[in-house]
Amino acid sequence: MRVLITGGAGFIGCNTTERFIKKGHEVIILDNLSRKGSEKNLKYLKTLKTNLDFYQMDICNFEVIDKFFKSRGPFDLIIHLAAQVAVTTSVKEPREDFEINAYGTFNLLEACRKYSPESFFIYASTNKVYGGMTDIEIVQENGRYQYKNLKNGIKEERLLDFHSPYGCSKGAADQYTIDYARIYGLKTVSLRQSCIYGYRQFGVEDQGWVAWFTIASVLGKDLTIYGDGKQVRDVLFVDDLINCYEKAYEMRDVVSGKAYNIGGGSSNQMSLLELINLLENHIGKKITCSYDDWRPGDQPVFVCDIEKASRDFKWVPKINVSTGVEMLYNWVNENQKLFKDFT
Repeated sequence: MRVLITGGAGFIGCNTTERFIKKGHEVIILDNLSRKGSEKNLKYLKTLKTNLDFYQMDICNFEVIDKFFKSRGPFDLIIHLAAQVAVTTSVKEPREDFEINAYGTFNLLEACRKYSPESFFIYASTNKVYGGMTDIEIVQENGRYQYKNLKNGIKEERLLDFHSPYGCSKGAADQYTIDYARIYGLKTVSLRQSCIYGYRQFGVEDQGWVAWFTIASVLGKDLTIYGDGKQVRDVLFVDDLINCYEKAYEMRDVVSGKAYNIGGGSSNQMSLLELINLLENHIGKKITCSYDDWRPGDQPVFVCDIEKASRDFKWVPKINVSTGVEMLYNWVNENQKLFKDFT
């Protein structure tokens, strides 16, 4: 099939592109290469025996996107990963954040409606659409925060509360994606992703914490924990996420027009301090960290309930936390040359 991947040279995009290429599909990727590490990922993708087509393109430019879809469409599958990804950046640059996340997604949906209406459109949303969730009671046990009464985590029925410009822009795109199925009959799905990590992730302090902690630990870089390190997230290895994309496509008639929480779920969660401990075991020495104030929009806990995805399209994560961290650590350790200019 013909697969269009926006943000195809980013972390998730690169892994997704590689998977679909190796399965023999025609893959077209759009990326403006603004993300740190994207040029290295693109160079890697070009080493594959592939029919990959790459276009350096900005999704904020509707005329360019419209022309591209008109000339290159239609597509069987569109996976929309291009985004501004950091809460902290959205606070500093809210207009840019809006233009990329909200307006850029709108541009793609409009182009899809006009030139590729039979496509299945996957939107990579975020758990930040649920906001701070300050009404949920949190307790501290065994050196970490956890929900007092939500054993399996947050369900999709949770009311949306767009906290931070990032939450607003991603949340607006999330709702547009769902509504284009309802109003225009497109096949779309919004996947509210939670802490994805894995190979070819050039994580930085503001985003991609599992990768950033791993990279910094291997390279001996300074590490700062914002908050007390007891905050908890469910984490999902990128291979499991791509499995999710494939299964959602297979069941596109079932999932269209819906939103799903996609993360490690209650079985795959860890705190920042627990990640430090896992990395210390691999490195064989103590990791020194400094501490700073909590950052805006940083939830003490986020764990998503993934039962709806399991029920509707039979997807569950297969890679547990300790295995996934070990896989990422080994990859970073074996590819230190990729990070020689890392700051």
